[in-house]
Amino acid sequence: MMQRLLRRYRAWWAAGLAALLLAACATPQKIGRDASGAAFERAGRFAVSVNYFGGRHEAVQGGFAWRDTGSVLTLDLANPLGNTLARVEVEPGLATLTRSNGVREQAAHPDALVEQVLGSPIPVAGLRDWLRGQVAGVGVSGLQKNEQGQVSAFSQDGWRVQLSRYDGQGPALLQMNRNDPDRSISVRLVVDD
Repeated sequence: MMQRLLRRYRAWWAAGLAALLLAACATPQKIGRDASGAAFERAGRFAVSVNYFGGRHEAVQGGFAWRDTGSVLTLDLANPLGNTLARVEVEPGLATLTRSNGVREQAAHPDALVEQVLGSPIPVAGLRDWLRGQVAGVGVSGLQKNEQGQVSAFSQDGWRVQLSRYDGQGPALLQMNRNDPDRSISVRLVVDD
């Protein structure tokens, strides 16, 4: 009888621990508002998977919080436990990455900075439009729309993009894939807000 009670206690303890871990995987909080309060915001989870043609595989996942005022874009990336990996701030002509340890790096383009943190590219520049369910710029091919007239698939800047599960702000599921000479990359964003 005592062993059965002990097993039951362990099972409840394990279930409670699992629930705490899943709660810790929650997305980062939305980024604080500026005085104007007008911004496009999304928060959710990301997963990046890279398969190298030599057989090596890398994967990273976590949460993201996105805030775009039109002139300034702020992207927070967190690990699955909710700890901040980095903040990327993009202004015209300047992208600044601040790591969790306070180290800052700058470049003219945000995609290169995000690749330094995650080890694989995420098309931050394209996401400014894609998170809204739009395509902009040049080089768009294979544009498809769903029955509601919303963008559902296209290729741009080397990425094959699929958008689905639209809500009032845009797609809540974004799947992006690309093949480079030495690797294939898959990026998945799920909007939770």
